[in-house]
Amino acid sequence: MEAIAARAAVGKPTIYRVWPNAQAVAMAAFLETAKSPRPAHASGAALAALRLQLRKVAEVFATRAGRNTAMMIAAAQSDSELAKVFYNHFVLKSREEGRDLLARAAVEGDVKAGVDMDAALDLIYAPLYFRLLIGHGPLDNAFTDSILDLALEGIRSRRKR
Repeated sequence: MEAIAARAAVGKPTIYRVWPNAQAVAMAAFLETAKSPRPAHASGAALAALRLQLRKVAEVFATRAGRNTAMMIAAAQSDSELAKVFYNHFVLKSREEGRDLLARAAVEGDVKAGVDMDAALDLIYAPLYFRLLIGHGPLDNAFTDSILDLALEGIRSRRKR
């Protein structure tokens, strides 16, 4: 907190008025970094927008701040305020964007009607979080594209194959 206060040219009490601890400051910085504009809503572009959204999630986590946040979350109790903030402001936001895009893809005929959206979202996002936490490979566009392509093999509309 001393380094944060020094860099911001304020006293520590000023920092503590807004954030209760260093982890909260780090989470706020991560969430600010993770902000991205919502994907475009052009007709026929839902899967392309989902691909870009998944790439953005990986891009955020590939940064030093993203990796540090992941390790902080992995070490936190699942019911901690830190974990709740991450879940509510990043995980749920990403999933809701993904859900909207998959629903659009279904309307556009690119995804089977009646797909279990929660299972499809887990299929798409879980490998990214697994790789982030285990660290056995890069978080790059090739990886996120592969995840999405493999998931789409199971949920793509037969008429679009």
